[in-house]
Amino acid sequence: MANAVLITKDDDTQAVAIADISPADLPEGEVLVRVDYSTINYKDALALTGASPVVRSFPMVPGIDLAGTVEESSDDRWQVGDRVVLNGWGVGEGHWGGLAQIARLKADWLVRLPDAFDARQAMIIGTAGYTASLCVDALLNHGLTPEAGEVLVTGASGGVGSIATALLAKAGFTVVASTGKTSESAYLETLGAAEVIDRATLSEAGKPMQRERFAGVVDAVGGNTLANACAQTRYRGAVAACGLAESPKFPATVMPFILRGVTLYGIDSVMAPHAPRAAAWERLARDMDLTLLESVATDIALSEVPGVGADVLAGKIKGRLVVDVNR
Repeated sequence: MANAVLITKDDDTQAVAIADISPADLPEGEVLVRVDYSTINYKDALALTGASPVVRSFPMVPGIDLAGTVEESSDDRWQVGDRVVLNGWGVGEGHWGGLAQIARLKADWLVRLPDAFDARQAMIIGTAGYTASLCVDALLNHGLTPEAGEVLVTGASGGVGSIATALLAKAGFTVVASTGKTSESAYLETLGAAEVIDRATLSEAGKPMQRERFAGVVDAVGGNTLANACAQTRYRGAVAACGLAESPKFPATVMPFILRGVTLYGIDSVMAPHAPRAAAWERLARDMDLTLLESVATDIALSEVPGVGADVLAGKIKGRLVVDVNR
């Protein structure tokens, strides 16, 4: 038997508890993984609290991320003992996920864990860091260079924003970090931010075209913030949008895209094919400072998971929650 976080629903009442599961309980898949670590993302918090109907069937083991070791495999690409990481693919929503000591998964969903990381470090990164890396890749593939000017990161004290800030600073960019937690300025400067601004300067409705400032943007919040960021992006600059923590709405006009040639990249981390996933993890292995990883991590036990969702949704968590599923 193994321990797992299990979400159940009776009529309109949802419950979350630690439960015993066995391999026989797991859904179909070619690879059985012994999970070492998972993590809590915004989507996991929605699942745990029931604040949004992200869970598509019950009972469900949440957890859109996991890192562990292959125990069984019927697919030649994966051998017993291989270290693997998984992000997204609807795991934790429609297929039992990573907040458990075991998981059975489709072989296509797995990525080989780079030698640079152990399982815990991989989960400090998690979907948030992997998404941040996809955003940075989008800006660099656009042709953006540090000489082009400042790069804005919104939601900078969150998981995506923290790692995007660190990766962009490593790549030589001057990073302007936007956050609602200006008390975290020293933390963001440690990650490489050259300037920290209050999110209030971007979160109110603004003009469709504003003074050009940013050569690029990584936006994790959406809403007015994304609209204002686009309105302040320089000629032929690029914006990578990956989140909706403020709002899924985009109250903007087409003017920045037509008059300044701004490009808006939508970053999908859930169903992204293997090649960009592997490239994102390669960037993380090459450019992520392992010392900085520790500064964004808070460790919790599996038994603590049912109670943390509300704090994540309320923005009370700095950086990344890392779950040791074996304690």
